[in-house]
Amino acid sequence: MTRTVRRTRRIVQVTGVSAAALLALSACSSSDDSASAGSGSSASASGKPSGTVTVFAAASLKESFTTLGRQFEKANPGTKVTFSFGGSDSLAASITGGAPADVFAAASPKTMKIVTDAGGAAGSPATFVRNQLEIATLPGNPDKVDSLKDLTDSQLKVVLCAKEVPCGAAAQKALDAGKLKLTPVSYEQDVKAALTKVELKEADAAVVYQTDVKAAGGKVEGVNFPESADAVNDYPIAQLKDSKNAAAAKAFIELVRSAEGQKVLTSAGFLKP
Repeated sequence: MTRTVRRTRRIVQVTGVSAAALLALSACSSSDDSASAGSGSSASASGKPSGTVTVFAAASLKESFTTLGRQFEKANPGTKVTFSFGGSDSLAASITGGAPADVFAAASPKTMKIVTDAGGAAGSPATFVRNQLEIATLPGNPDKVDSLKDLTDSQLKVVLCAKEVPCGAAAQKALDAGKLKLTPVSYEQDVKAALTKVELKEADAAVVYQTDVKAAGGKVEGVNFPESADAVNDYPIAQLKDSKNAAAAKAFIELVRSAEGQKVLTSAGFLKP
């Protein structure tokens, strides 16, 4: 009888140990599976852009970049693209002065160089489009402007972009190519401001980009001139070194340079790089 009791106790003890071991193995297995699942979902989440991406871009990019911003937000739920448009030189100065931004799209390599020389870019900028000048006149071209030389008529009120702004530097290059001198009634800080002077009939003509003439629709009329071929601007884009949202910045630049992005830009009148 005593032997039977001892044997029964031993069986119970062994059975208890085996059960505990199985429970421990089961717990470890569940823990490993849970960790593995958690790791996978985390990697998936980090691969998709989220949050706000701040883009500083040349004024001439306003219409096309606004369209691309909407497309980016639609393709990446949970993201928001905010823009600051203006003269490239002013934007570059703001960036080097510490203004928070993730992406910079300039209207010339010279203004982008302000940022890269200060060590503000993450990697090398890439040219994504080019742009050519055009003369914007009042609808119907009442002053019969047919050439860049016509703008030298002292009776005409002509507006140019400031010389430090890419559109102003390009206009000066075109004038030099034609050996022409022109005294404008004003120098504007970005191309949209120059165009607005004509739209408001405060000027008879302005030298702007062909993309801006197209964006204005019937508010102005465009006049091509051969000297513009000597002053085509390359537009570089770069992710900024101090970006707070590098993943979204990279994804936005990829959209701009993609076939889809190029379609939006070329339909706005930009030239392929």
